[in-house]
Amino acid sequence: MTENMKILLIVDQFDSANNGTTITARRFAKTLESRGHEVRVVSCGKPGPHKYKLPALHFGPIVEMIIRSQGMQFAVPRRRVLEKALAWADVAHFLMPFWLQQKALRIAEEMNVPHTAAFHVQPENITSTIFLGNCAPVNEFLYRYFRDHFYDRFTHIHCPSAFIAGELHKRGYKGKTHVISNGIEPGFCYRKQPKSPEFEGKILIVMIGRLSREKRQDVLIDAVAQSKYAGRIQLVLAGKGPHKGALLRRAKKLKNPMITGFYPSQTLKNLLAMTDLYVHASDAEIEAISCIEAFASGLVPVIANSKKSATPQFALDERSLFAAGDSTDLAAKIDYWLDHEEERRRMEYAYAEHAKNYAIDRCVEKAEAMFRAAIEENEGTHA
Repeated sequence: MTENMKILLIVDQFDSANNGTTITARRFAKTLESRGHEVRVVSCGKPGPHKYKLPALHFGPIVEMIIRSQGMQFAVPRRRVLEKALAWADVAHFLMPFWLQQKALRIAEEMNVPHTAAFHVQPENITSTIFLGNCAPVNEFLYRYFRDHFYDRFTHIHCPSAFIAGELHKRGYKGKTHVISNGIEPGFCYRKQPKSPEFEGKILIVMIGRLSREKRQDVLIDAVAQSKYAGRIQLVLAGKGPHKGALLRRAKKLKNPMITGFYPSQTLKNLLAMTDLYVHASDAEIEAISCIEAFASGLVPVIANSKKSATPQFALDERSLFAAGDSTDLAAKIDYWLDHEEERRRMEYAYAEHAKNYAIDRCVEKAEAMFRAAIEENEGTHA
């Protein structure tokens, strides 16, 4: 087996970096290529030299609107395209568990192509969209469905956090779990710059993430309204999603009009360099790369201590945790860090140093080992 591999990524959407899984896939592909591997992608969207293009799956207007508001699009599997793609690959890596991936997995099995999977889709990401995020039976059903119809046919499963690996173990997933962060790019590092005119004289608090119910930006809005610094705080929600209208209505009580928007990478880096405090209020997260990017940039994070989230693992002490869903506790933590500027500056350096553990090159090196293990096992099975 050669050192460099032909790696096929199977993901519904790859072109638009407007959702977490796509952003992860694009960063992953770029880093693998920089390390000498050939990478091709199966997805819908625009044709490209390293892409096996599939048609997009279309739903009725209401469902289509909900899916697109989440920054997603799904692909229609085509056997001929999938066979051609899989015939090229040394190993196929599946990033989601939906129709495209289920069909491609059957073909990979028929063709004896080594395959691995990533667990990027938390059931709560789906159920929160239909107001069932806290409905345990529905979430458990999805965990079982993903297990029985997809993941139990893999011997290697990439888990972006120990939290989600534990969730799979609790539910009897059979594959070997590889806890590997999705990793952050080198450009996210300690950096400070003067505030732009629109933020001058204000305390800038940012949260990055999809504007959806499970992310709980509503808790952050309420906390800012309760803070003793409310008159000076400028809140920015960096993201897009179906909950935007409801959040803007909720934020009308704030002293300074809330800002929302989806920011390109460099704009986001500049925003973080001007920010005073980062908050991650989400109830459900498999990893939350955006939180790592924020504290890598030199920000103290304040994180919801939710049992359904991996993000609390990043807190260096209890001062960076608040009771999930509790805006009063969050307001108290915000006020503590704003009261203690010297301590906040000290901890900014500590968090930036902590973020070096999540450098993408380190993470991709671990993924390469997983791919090679899958290839070697397949060679042994079919020798």
